[in-house]
Amino acid sequence: MSGSFQQLQRSSYLAGGNASFIEDLYEQYLRDASLVPQEWRTYFKGLEDAQPRQAREVPHSQVREEFVRRARRNGGAAASAGGGPAMSPDAAEKQAAVLRLINAWRVRGHQAANLDPLDLRDASPIPDLDPGFHNLTETDMDAEFNTGSLFTADRMKLRDIITFLKNTYGRTVGSEFMHITDTREKRWIQERIERVQGRAELDGDQRRTTLERLSAAEGIEKYLHSKYVGQKRFSLEGSEALIPLLDELIQRSGAQGVKEMVMGMAHRGRLNVLINILGKSPADLFQEFEGNFNLENAGSGDVKYHLGYSSDIQTPGGALHLAMAFNPSHLEIVDPVVVGSARARMQRRHDRWGEEVLPVLIHGDAAFAGQGVVMETFQLSQARGFYTGGTVHVIVNNQIGFTTSNPLDSRSTLYCTEVAKMVQAPILHVNGDDPEAVLFVTQLALDFRQRFKKDVVIDVICYRRHGHNEADEPAATQPMMYGKIKKHPSVRKLYAQRLQEEGLIGNEDPDTITRDYRDALDNEEVVAPHILTGVRNDYAVDWGTYFQGNWDDPVDTNLSPQVLRELNETLQQLPDRFELNPRVSGIMESRRKMGAGALAMDWGFAETMAYAGLLREGYKVRLTGQDSGRGTFSHRHAVLHNANDGSTYVPLKNVTTEPEDFVVIDSLLSEEAVLGFEYGYATNDPRTMVIWEAQFGDFVNGAQVVIDQFITSGETKWGRLSGLTMYLPHGYEGQGPEHSSARLERFLQLCADNNIQVCVPTTPAQFFHMIRRQQLRSYRKPLIVMTPKSLLRHKLSTSALENLTEGRWHNVIDEIDDIKVKDVRKVIICSGKVYYDLLTERRNREIKDTAIVRVEQLYPFPENDLSALLRRRYGKAKTVVWCQEEPKNQGAWYSSQHHFRRCMKETQELHYAGRDASASPAVGYPKVHHEQQRKLVEDALTI
Repeated sequence: MSGSFQQLQRSSYLAGGNASFIEDLYEQYLRDASLVPQEWRTYFKGLEDAQPRQAREVPHSQVREEFVRRARRNGGAAASAGGGPAMSPDAAEKQAAVLRLINAWRVRGHQAANLDPLDLRDASPIPDLDPGFHNLTETDMDAEFNTGSLFTADRMKLRDIITFLKNTYGRTVGSEFMHITDTREKRWIQERIERVQGRAELDGDQRRTTLERLSAAEGIEKYLHSKYVGQKRFSLEGSEALIPLLDELIQRSGAQGVKEMVMGMAHRGRLNVLINILGKSPADLFQEFEGNFNLENAGSGDVKYHLGYSSDIQTPGGALHLAMAFNPSHLEIVDPVVVGSARARMQRRHDRWGEEVLPVLIHGDAAFAGQGVVMETFQLSQARGFYTGGTVHVIVNNQIGFTTSNPLDSRSTLYCTEVAKMVQAPILHVNGDDPEAVLFVTQLALDFRQRFKKDVVIDVICYRRHGHNEADEPAATQPMMYGKIKKHPSVRKLYAQRLQEEGLIGNEDPDTITRDYRDALDNEEVVAPHILTGVRNDYAVDWGTYFQGNWDDPVDTNLSPQVLRELNETLQQLPDRFELNPRVSGIMESRRKMGAGALAMDWGFAETMAYAGLLREGYKVRLTGQDSGRGTFSHRHAVLHNANDGSTYVPLKNVTTEPEDFVVIDSLLSEEAVLGFEYGYATNDPRTMVIWEAQFGDFVNGAQVVIDQFITSGETKWGRLSGLTMYLPHGYEGQGPEHSSARLERFLQLCADNNIQVCVPTTPAQFFHMIRRQQLRSYRKPLIVMTPKSLLRHKLSTSALENLTEGRWHNVIDEIDDIKVKDVRKVIICSGKVYYDLLTERRNREIKDTAIVRVEQLYPFPENDLSALLRRRYGKAKTVVWCQEEPKNQGAWYSSQHHFRRCMKETQELHYAGRDASASPAVGYPKVHHEQQRKLVEDALTI
């Protein structure tokens, strides 16, 4: 035996009768090795190392037997060494019970904490927090015990240990962190909480500042309530502690090197935060309440409690840029947008670990528990390509849902925060009526995020003094709650009384602070502290240049033959001993031939060349989706895999000297959060072509809120530009209702005000020029692309290399066969894959009087281009047919036929050829599909 272990024996713990104690200690060691003394860790590790099985699998019986064997062998030495008598079995059991009690408080102490300002619920007993549950009695209270891993004295009386635990874990902070498996993180939290017993260490100036911030939070609400009676403002009253919380978060973040903070929150308390934190001018807010907007070129606008804002704030570490994201009423949908924005800012700063950029999300309790995008956003937090170094989540927990719901109806969990445990985020519940406790958990949460670069949650349990909005009467459905709220003093009043009782402030000080704040509002002064003006930010983006463009501005999207050759040579180079899968090797060989002009160009080659050209010209490319590295249809192969060892290689990363200029990520199985993330990224980086690709276009409906609330309407509501591109595989090939349609009709229905572009390219060259046009244009608009599936390998859907060096994007593509214009009696117009079905069948039938015209861009609709064909070139044609694969009530027919008609002569008649209207996007039976497809082609050619 080692000397240290012999010493441990002599100190009374190691004796044969103490086997129960040792078993308990071993259980703790299995759960968390750091909870037991070093000597015991060494001892238990020694037992494990002697076994052939995996570590921490030694049965308890073996521990007991080995312990008794060693104790008997060394018992005489222990007794004669003068170290005192060995611990009795009863004493050992008591010691083990104390350690179990300590662990119980760490695990479940939050359930006994005083977290609810209204004290609405009857406290349920927590059995394992009762000493009696562990067979500890009153006679044990004055006995001294080892405190184990508690961050306090090594030995204390039991009653003092219990007092310590109650003060640490049972006051107004409830800490949940024992679910974390990383021992370093868990022990760090324990130390931070236990060394100060869960209390903030604030000096007199800090406490007075806290009162001032509470007074400001209450002051703006009362001011608006009296000045704009009955108008919606979604008051923060009852949750005023949010303002000192955010103030502390900003100042402490800045002191730790954070330079940018991106914040997202819903409407409750938003006006308060804009005025008291971001420094929005009260005069501007009053104008919004009074409806005095400048309507010229204002778009549709949005309500005042959805608007974003940004400012620069002085902190101990210098200026911090704070940006509040614009947010619709879909509450949590802003979450991925904020973290995407944060990621873009990190990329600009080359801030790999989130040292300088911090995302902050402010949630409501019911929304946090109820909306799935919260879970999806948490799942992004540590994923490659979406990592932001952790988000600080703040829940303004009003204890009541959207309007009148009871928590029993709004969730199935004890707390609204359970979803955060999926990423092992620490959760800090705090009573919103204790501002100092709120500041303590804010400091703890930020420091945890900065130390471990992971998400953390602050759950501020408070209440809502008014109804859902200021015209609502909540007492009609929540009489008990609002009976208490009516009598309950505000947190500002409670804290002022506390400081007065402690002699920190005088009796008149609270009124003076309130009066000074109101006077500032009357004078329309900026009331947020530390606001800076004229700050130079080297990482800011000037979006002004992207508002000046025009849809019809010409742009050269060609690449010279020499550049194409050089790029292809770069992309063909592989690392030494990098062996490709035979199929992939064949694709790479084909691309080598395509680059030399010896083989017709396919879609994968054209797409890769488009990205390579942009990278060479100084742009960046970011492509994410559920199968984007390879491509769902095995066409892209942007990521190559070594057949020998599974290592990967991305040739496009070698086009520039900065590998991060090209990013391709196979994302998690999410549409809503990932698309929201990419939108947030795109709104903050116009120099990066940001692309989200659906695995199948049909799945985009899982992200419809992002499309409706941000992508298609963000510019007209908020003036926010975005060059986000969406690839949505679309085409009817008999694969059933969920693998056919990207819901083209939904996008066309949302088209107005030149808000988005909707394209359906039918050739690799078109795809190439479309990609380059999107980035080389002088403005930024979202691009929605119906991308191909079967066309990726269609023998007719190819392009020549010169189409990349001498071509351009065509909104409309005219007839390509040698058909005499004077003979044309009918023109079929179409988009997408159906063109090749029509072309093949027309050729088979040798029809010479029908021209087929492709509309490659459905919005903005190219009326001039199509009119030139229908009115002039084919002016003698009497019949115009729109042919589509989609059912009649879907696709482009209903949304675009007015465009078709405007392009036609009065003497021409418009017909429809396609599937009948259907509630389902496509049939599920291949035979039925093929018959429908045959019939719609037949109809188009014979009408």
